[in-house]
Amino acid sequence: MKITYIAHSCFLIELEYTALLFDYYQGEIPDIARDKKLFVFASHRHPDHFNPEIFRLAKERENVFYILSYDIWKSRVPEEQRDQTVHLKPNTDWEAQGVSVHTLRSTDEGVAFVVKAEGRTFYHAGDLNDWRWEGEPDDWNRRMEENFRRFLEPLRGIKLDAAFVPLDPRQENGYALGMDYFLSLTGEDSRRKIYPMHCWDNYGIIERWFAEHPDSPDRECIVQITGRGDSFIQ
Repeated sequence: MKITYIAHSCFLIELEYTALLFDYYQGEIPDIARDKKLFVFASHRHPDHFNPEIFRLAKERENVFYILSYDIWKSRVPEEQRDQTVHLKPNTDWEAQGVSVHTLRSTDEGVAFVVKAEGRTFYHAGDLNDWRWEGEPDDWNRRMEENFRRFLEPLRGIKLDAAFVPLDPRQENGYALGMDYFLSLTGEDSRRKIYPMHCWDNYGIIERWFAEHPDSPDRECIVQITGRGDSFIQ
């Protein structure tokens, strides 16, 4: 399969018969073979994760399906695409056209996605992250940590072919809290590749993680993204 980083938290996964596009915000979407079914995901309504431009894809091809978080208003969906669109709440299962989806609750808006297609399993976090911030009250940060770990628990024991996980430089010294816990929860035998996202085009934050984790056994699974348009064969 081929995975292309488009921008911010947007990735395109191309399988043999299926393509999965997550959280389009901006950037150039590669040409996708017309004979592939295209599933377009949006984890929540924040403009850096949901851009209504995604509905133009349905004007270019017939086999497009939209899987949106419940917090994205149905009025944002063009009437002609509503039959091709579902809105999912947290902890919901949905399946169609050979693709199955399970949603997790987010620590911010919307949902995270666990997607199975063509014998592979993917996790896209959306904004499910350990959003602890310097300057916030201790009890707020403590609740954030507790909620993050609780909402992520369904991933324990699931074998993931690829996971897309926030690594946000705005959190300063807490930039890797979410990803480090994700790595400890899933374990080396449970995932193949981790794609850091939500970096705000600051790809040095990925290099920082490598510099601060020189002996981590997880170094082999972290993908070093260097810029928009990077693609990887996995």
